[in-house]
Amino acid sequence: MNTKTSTRGGARSAARRESPTVTLDMVALAAGVSPSTVSRILNGTAVVSEEKREAVDRAVAELGFVPNPVARGLAGGRTLSIGVVTQSIDSPFYGVALRGIEDELSKAGYSPLFVSGHWNADEEARCIDVLRSRRVDGIIVVTGRLSDSALRGHAKAQPVVVTGRSLSAPRLYSLDFDNFEGGRLATHHLLALGHRRIAFIAGDPRYPDANERLRGYRAALAAAEVPFRPDLVVPGQYSEDSGRMAVERLLDSREPFTAIFAANDQMALGAGLGLYRRKLRVPDDVSLVGFDDLASSVYSMPPLSTVHHPVQEMGELAAVAMLKLLAGETPTSTPPAPRFIARESSRQLRRPGG
Repeated sequence: MNTKTSTRGGARSAARRESPTVTLDMVALAAGVSPSTVSRILNGTAVVSEEKREAVDRAVAELGFVPNPVARGLAGGRTLSIGVVTQSIDSPFYGVALRGIEDELSKAGYSPLFVSGHWNADEEARCIDVLRSRRVDGIIVVTGRLSDSALRGHAKAQPVVVTGRSLSAPRLYSLDFDNFEGGRLATHHLLALGHRRIAFIAGDPRYPDANERLRGYRAALAAAEVPFRPDLVVPGQYSEDSGRMAVERLLDSREPFTAIFAANDQMALGAGLGLYRRKLRVPDDVSLVGFDDLASSVYSMPPLSTVHHPVQEMGELAAVAMLKLLAGETPTSTPPAPRFIARESSRQLRRPGG
């Protein structure tokens, strides 16, 4: 064993432990290049020989240098952070979308800053002000209540990507899912099973996706020449408890139905509980379908038939679109089309009539 080499190696390790702050100048000195060259290499903007690049990489590794993203951003005009306005961080739906955003941004060296707007336009506007004060490079808005004009206004200051909308403006890109087709597919599935009295638990009519899912429900009924019955449409709030209360309202109305289409899986799960408490079995007494295909839906009892909404992929596409805007390119992301997933919560109508 080379004692001198081992001693020197131990000294270097001890020096790193005793001196936690390694500067750009120290990396430059070790690599034999200028500090500006180190900065350009780390930012990915340098045109240098492979030898110099390897020398810098080696110095960074040996010294344990950790770049300061804020300092790099201030020097290069960017902070390598993206503001993300969601509606509820603890939501099983939005949480999956945020994971997609985070995964895609991290590949490019960006970090997301998440804030919740809680379905309130004023709160969302406040969130954007906070994010801009943190000098984020761009803002992703996951659905929400901000007006189209407000979003276009924010895009004048920095790149904006918004989901759940269909609008365009300079430095603004939108990604919208085909909720109409999803609603049509869910209703068509029940119609194909012989159901004619299909109840619909609607989402909040203030949101475009809720209206589009209702429109798809009505379009499928019309195509099958099944009368639309307003008494079979009850409001919900996209939560489990609102689905349970909607079923209780349907049953108390004594309006007959053989199937329920809930505008999201959370309401469908709540509806299932409401039916269970009234001694009705899914799907023996009532077929039940949802919308979104949340991870929990396959583990419900029985597993829930639902419309697959590629939530994580939508998050990934939003992040990719933002990165393209930052690079001065035009995004071309296209959300996948909805598809229906048939599971055990829906089945062929066995009773005559209906």
